[in-house]
Amino acid sequence: MTRGTSLALWTTICLLLLLPSWIVAVRAMRPDRVAQLRQETVDMFYHGFDNYMSIAFPEDELRPVSCTPLTRDRLNPRHIELNDVLGNYSLTLIDSLSTLAILASAPPDDKQTGPKALDDFQKGVAALVEQYGDGRPGPSGQGVRERGFNVDSKVQVFETVIRGVGGLLSAHLFAVGDLPISGYNPGRTNDDVEHHPIVWPNGFKYDGQLLRLAFDLAQRLLPAFYTQTGMPYPRVNLRHGIPFYVNSPLHENISLDPDGTQEPPEITETCTAGAGSLVLEFTVLSRLTGDPRFEQAAKRAFWSVWSRRSDIGLLGAGVDAEGGHWIGGFSGIGAGIDSFFEYALKTHILLSGHDLPNRTMPTHIPFGSSLDPNSIYTPLSDEDNSPDAFLGAWHHAHAAIKRHLYSEVHHPHYINVHVSTGSPQAYWIDSLGAYYSGLLAIAGELDEAIETHLLYTALWTRYSALPERWSVRDGNVEGGLGWWPGRPEFIESTYHIYRATKDPWYLYAGEMVLRDIIRRCWTKCGWSGLQDVRTGEKSDRMESFFLGETAKYLYLLFDPDHPLNKLDAPYVFTTEGHPLIIPRESGQYRRRQSSPAESGVQSYVASDFTLSCPVPPSLPPLTGSATAARSDLYHASSLIRLHHVPNIHGISSSKPQFGSDDSTSTEAPKPRSNHTHFPWTLPEAMLPSDGICAAIRQQHTSTIEFPSNTQQVVGSAFNLMFGGHNLVRTGEGIAINSLNGLKLTMVQEEPPDASHRIWRVQSIGNLPLGRDEKVLISRDVLTGMSDPLFHRIRDAVVVDLLLQTQVLPEKNDTEMNDLQDMAHPQTSQSSVDVKSVGAPNIFSSFLSQITSVLRDPVATYGPIPAPKPEYRYAELPAITPVGLGAAPLPDVAEAPNPLLGIQIDSLSWSKIYFAGQACQGKLPDKAAKSHHVIVMRRGGCSFSEKLANIPSFAPNRNALQLVVVVSDDEEGNDDGEYDVWSTNFIRPLLDETQRTPSGIARHHPIAMVMVGGGEHTYEALSNVKSIGLRRRYHVESQGLEVGNLIVL
Repeated sequence: MTRGTSLALWTTICLLLLLPSWIVAVRAMRPDRVAQLRQETVDMFYHGFDNYMSIAFPEDELRPVSCTPLTRDRLNPRHIELNDVLGNYSLTLIDSLSTLAILASAPPDDKQTGPKALDDFQKGVAALVEQYGDGRPGPSGQGVRERGFNVDSKVQVFETVIRGVGGLLSAHLFAVGDLPISGYNPGRTNDDVEHHPIVWPNGFKYDGQLLRLAFDLAQRLLPAFYTQTGMPYPRVNLRHGIPFYVNSPLHENISLDPDGTQEPPEITETCTAGAGSLVLEFTVLSRLTGDPRFEQAAKRAFWSVWSRRSDIGLLGAGVDAEGGHWIGGFSGIGAGIDSFFEYALKTHILLSGHDLPNRTMPTHIPFGSSLDPNSIYTPLSDEDNSPDAFLGAWHHAHAAIKRHLYSEVHHPHYINVHVSTGSPQAYWIDSLGAYYSGLLAIAGELDEAIETHLLYTALWTRYSALPERWSVRDGNVEGGLGWWPGRPEFIESTYHIYRATKDPWYLYAGEMVLRDIIRRCWTKCGWSGLQDVRTGEKSDRMESFFLGETAKYLYLLFDPDHPLNKLDAPYVFTTEGHPLIIPRESGQYRRRQSSPAESGVQSYVASDFTLSCPVPPSLPPLTGSATAARSDLYHASSLIRLHHVPNIHGISSSKPQFGSDDSTSTEAPKPRSNHTHFPWTLPEAMLPSDGICAAIRQQHTSTIEFPSNTQQVVGSAFNLMFGGHNLVRTGEGIAINSLNGLKLTMVQEEPPDASHRIWRVQSIGNLPLGRDEKVLISRDVLTGMSDPLFHRIRDAVVVDLLLQTQVLPEKNDTEMNDLQDMAHPQTSQSSVDVKSVGAPNIFSSFLSQITSVLRDPVATYGPIPAPKPEYRYAELPAITPVGLGAAPLPDVAEAPNPLLGIQIDSLSWSKIYFAGQACQGKLPDKAAKSHHVIVMRRGGCSFSEKLANIPSFAPNRNALQLVVVVSDDEEGNDDGEYDVWSTNFIRPLLDETQRTPSGIARHHPIAMVMVGGGEHTYEALSNVKSIGLRRRYHVESQGLEVGNLIVL
């Protein structure tokens, strides 16, 4: 081989090796196009910001259609949609400062974007200080408008914290260099910026004015935390506090109405997000100022909300700040609850590596109020302050959401359920819920993040915005809630998932958002929201978060090399999009050991909680997008009905000229018959030519309708308890009294959703059931029913021993007490402690909820009859053995249902012999010949040896019928807790044929069962009068067990 031939061969090999990466680079978005989108985003921001500063500042917001300022509605104080947010303190400027600081790190360009944004940031800080002072108590603290935020405005605590306090803190961190700005050197030599100010080119000396203003604003919110629950009241007046909450310790019984008229009582209902999403801002404020009041108050509010989660781990959307009870009973991931989950995870990130906070109140507050709501509560523990506790809250919250809200039908999405039962309540998604995919990406739940984000991308593609609420079931805007006020949640998630995957698909999704905003929301004075995404009607309001969040996340998406995108530190974005960090100087990073597990409800403890970031999907070599190649890509578009919607978008479209009055100027669209892919900006070349779409997941359901003439067994216990009602919802589940006219809808579940393939009752008539709700039905209702779609199957493994004990009459002091006692005879659970004998009794908890209806009518006064014996009953779960020596249970009549209240003189077996371990040789002959039941203790010898020590006997009705072995085992489930629907131990093994003491094979093997509870059960059995047998049953349909239907 010649040298030239060898060189050519190696060149070819190198080119072939580089080919896959070259193809990916071709398919990915070109850098010059990314730069163009970045510049268009900058232009979009400045079109809104410049118009706000020239038209509306120092008012709160801009009306972009009428080109006027937007202020509080002074004539209608109850206009909370406006007044909750607009506090009359230049809100849009405060919300925009961190965006300006981020734009200040823009790459060099012809428009000098970076230097201009830094100059505008510094001018904005100076303008704010001019209006509201520098936060000091002296003359410099008086601004043109007010001294600090001493304004007569009743505002929402939550909105004021996330927009006002968060915006000021984030801008401060940029100003002092704790958050990065390219080319900006504050020249700090120590932390004392107040005594060593930073001099800016415009002559302004920054000495911490923003931090002091944030402190002033936050102090004015502290009165709201004076509640019985620790959760803040929803609103506070920045000047007067909370005189309108009459039950607060700070209520001063004064009226803010100058006419002295009495206003209606202020509502105390807040939302879970509003009460629990204050920790990030207040923690950073406390760490920067050394004042612990804010951090402790916010954390207490968080844990107060978390402690009220239901038994299945869910949180409600609305909660009463005074009473602490849920309002409405809805649970979801969107409006009213969204940022609580966000702050659980992000507080863990923010606190990671830092010492526990100093909780000592400073002896001197330099200025402002010294109110400390923490003084009326027990101090928070170290665990409550630790980052690990917040991570645990996130893990358990996410697990409960995945269990009860997550639906894989058609395409993964989240539904709204009842907070206590998990039963479906509504099948809509809202635009606020779009944040959750981004949160999942931060948490490392990447696949769930990607699949749920697809749904919102398809929804945006359909409407060129996200409607406030959209019905998954009906495929339309829900209830006319079709507005989009410029919300950032969808682009926020797009940004976070792109950072986690580097998949160019998300750049095209961001381009779609930018193009649609420019096409639909541009006005000559700024950017409007959409009053209706279907018609394109504009709303005359530019919300502050449009510049503070939407523009910010779009910019960071298109600036992959931004220093914030490369910052290796535990910083977070607040729910208002403001970056926050605890500087190292305020608490050195250190490695923390794991904190002990949180006490309280731990509904879902899993060893597979995600504790690290997974490897993102690899990018295919030919298309460059793993997301575009997903086999479920079109499942989302199918669920959104995107294939039924005409595609009005052309291959390309231009943005309107910002200086033109024509807000609809675009290139002529090239309409297609419908949408074949999404986002509509995605090049078709990025779709795999040989892509395969997986089958859409649909539930296999079965519906059973019972005729209305089904005969109900007379005397059913449920008839007595329910007073004729067919259904009653109890703490254990839905109890069915009669099948007359009922309609059961069942859904088939397979692993991993269930241990094996089963049916689950999904709804009874129009009543939906939660995923873990049980259906309780008396065996009396199923007696004699023979239907292949619904029939009773006897359980061959587990039975219940019914224990009857006699209640000894009590000697009372007066005849009246005797009469009262006789007027209320007890027909209920035995005095035996069922939990102590090895397993909870199904009836015990069920009966406790409805036991009052079982009592007889009050007796009338008259001659006192002779007292009748009074009995109580308890059920003891027992398990049958396996092996060669196992014998069938005796064929005795089923013990009656104790809930019927029937007085039974004796159950099947009344003669009981107690044999200890029965390992010391042959038992007395009378043990088998004169007793119905022999009770033994487990241990000492094998089960077969115990039975071999029972003497021979002739079977008859008065001889031995059953052997009960009492085990000391407490073999619960993996969590160490009892399964209320089963036993907690394995089946005993009789590994050889039963024999008599003489070694001869027993002609009539003896039936045996084993119970748990050890000494407590053994002692309890010694006090029973008689024992009966109740067999267990389950229901099958079409050969499969109905898993959540319990036969009582």
